[in-house]
Amino acid sequence: MGKELLLEIGTEEIPAAFLPKTIRHIEEVLPRELSRLHIPHGTVKVMATPRRIFAAVSDLAERQEDRVEEKLGPAVRVAFDESGNPTKAAAGFARGQGLDVAQLERIVTDKGEYLAARKNIAGESTSFILASFLPGFILSIPFQKSMRWMDLDIRFARPIHWILAVFGGEAVSFRIGNIESGGTSRGHRFMSPGEFEAASLEEYLRETRERFVIVDPEERRLIIRREAARAAESAGGRVLDNTDLLEEVTYLVEYPSVICGGFDRAFLDLPREVLVTSMMKHQKYFAVVDDEGNLLPYFVTVNNTEPRNPAVVAAGNEKVLRARLTDARFFFEEDRKKPLEQGLEALKNVVFHSLMGTSYEKVMRFRKLAASITEKVNPELASTVDRAVLLCKADLETQMVYEFPELQGVMGREYALLQGEDPAVARAVYEHYLPVQAGGDLPESDIGAIVGIADKTDTITACFGVNLIPTGTADPYALRRQALGVINIILNKNWRLSLDDLVDQSLATMTSILKRPVEETRSDVLDFFRGRFENQLISQGHPYDVVDAVLSTGGNDLVDSAARIEAVEVFKNHPDFEPLVTAFKRIVNILKGFDGGTIDETLFESDAEKNLYETYRNIGGEAGTALDEDDYREALSLLARLRKPVDAFFESVLVMADDERIRSNRLALLADMAELFFRVADFSKLVTDH
Repeated sequence: MGKELLLEIGTEEIPAAFLPKTIRHIEEVLPRELSRLHIPHGTVKVMATPRRIFAAVSDLAERQEDRVEEKLGPAVRVAFDESGNPTKAAAGFARGQGLDVAQLERIVTDKGEYLAARKNIAGESTSFILASFLPGFILSIPFQKSMRWMDLDIRFARPIHWILAVFGGEAVSFRIGNIESGGTSRGHRFMSPGEFEAASLEEYLRETRERFVIVDPEERRLIIRREAARAAESAGGRVLDNTDLLEEVTYLVEYPSVICGGFDRAFLDLPREVLVTSMMKHQKYFAVVDDEGNLLPYFVTVNNTEPRNPAVVAAGNEKVLRARLTDARFFFEEDRKKPLEQGLEALKNVVFHSLMGTSYEKVMRFRKLAASITEKVNPELASTVDRAVLLCKADLETQMVYEFPELQGVMGREYALLQGEDPAVARAVYEHYLPVQAGGDLPESDIGAIVGIADKTDTITACFGVNLIPTGTADPYALRRQALGVINIILNKNWRLSLDDLVDQSLATMTSILKRPVEETRSDVLDFFRGRFENQLISQGHPYDVVDAVLSTGGNDLVDSAARIEAVEVFKNHPDFEPLVTAFKRIVNILKGFDGGTIDETLFESDAEKNLYETYRNIGGEAGTALDEDDYREALSLLARLRKPVDAFFESVLVMADDERIRSNRLALLADMAELFFRVADFSKLVTDH
């Protein structure tokens, strides 16, 4: 039976966004590292608050496992000379392993016989290993941003103030920077800042709770959800659901305390998004709504301390919110005094990017692309789309959006409606930003979708054109998200748009800003789109080999590619799938180097090739028609009939006949059949069980 390991890193307040990823990292890496160190262990529980990252490992063995290490040395033929005496290679290897040559063993491998050193290694004390392992493990925890402090040569998310490291009730001693690990932790910074000892997980959880710290984020989340619901109910409403805010607030506090406050009902005249953004985004308050979802003049806030006088705390929060809403009302009223379209002219003085010109120039670029897309999907929308393009960025120069950048598009929609613009235009002004996050809502209207595709495509193409290309995890302009946005909008709308055409037309509008050759930029942008499309398909559960087989024959038309993938996935269940794929792979190999030719049925010699040709001729036309109509399931069902004639052909016909005319004729027949399959996918890339 092993012992418990407790590890706590006490810090200054770590940003809430860092902590969920940190928990997942430790949950994944700590068990793996303990296994690598040959220390058997039980479950690993990881928790965190803004001021502490905590991990507990149950049933951790007191010693490493004894083990045998084997290291391969030189080949025997190199290790000994003709007389059987050890060479320098053998002697050097043995010396490096602390052994005599006579102690080396001979092992037979796939590459021949080799010398090997086997050493029995006794496991060391776990306490001893932890003292050397834990400092490096702690400092290897990754964060979005790390910092240094004082004159110490270490980095962490925030300065470390204490380290609790206890194994089996005994402190594990090590040093990180100026901090010595020990057996003590600390309570809540304001309500119980003193130190306390903890020798077990049970004792640690009891002691922290008594000192106003709820270490488990799941428990804090449940407390916040429950108490917020009660507070909102006391005001006659319910909390407006916001999973992101709940997650953030959970990691902002160690001891959640919920209070309900209110604001002047007159502020409800402001657009709903202004109120919600002011409360949720800026103040971390939960909005309160009635049963119909209408905002009520109340909010719920979560504090990190237990207030002595809740009314005083509520009044303080109300004062802060009142000031912010008063500012918002002023901005709203001032913005309404100017026509929204004046904002377009103002964009001439707004630099979108130093390498890509002004925001006005960007709008004028994707205005042309939007017109081209409209011509393809619905020419009747031309004037409405153009008006939406001209207004879609106009709110960037409003005071409201300057103060609340999250409201770009939202305020444009509100101001457009208030100023009498076509509701379809106003809606598109908002929708063209969608989706704002991975998996987020897509534009519902065609106008919003068109403007959104044009805007995003322009941004991606321009960034690639001036060498601002995502690398690794770095994607400062969110080009991956925008590419997925374009892809998902097209798929959602079922539009048969060509990626090649989109990129070509976009590049044609930006010749004056390009820093790279047009063809090179074009190729990289298309590869980028196709890479995002492929990744998304695989993440959605589509088999890699099917995705690869389809996209390798062309992924320019996203809707068509998706239909072909679905058809091939269904075809995989057909009884003739595997033998047909095997035959297709053989055909592809045979056709390598063949430049093409025409079929002359008078040159057929055997019944097998005549029968194959007849079958192909009978179903080829039907299959071709089905392919022209994008009925890929039907096309594959028809092509499956070729399986038996193809098998018979290969059993009795020598394709590579000596007679060049006979050989070329047979290759032409196989090439014509392969061409039909290639219109769906490259079947040679599909994986079979045999």
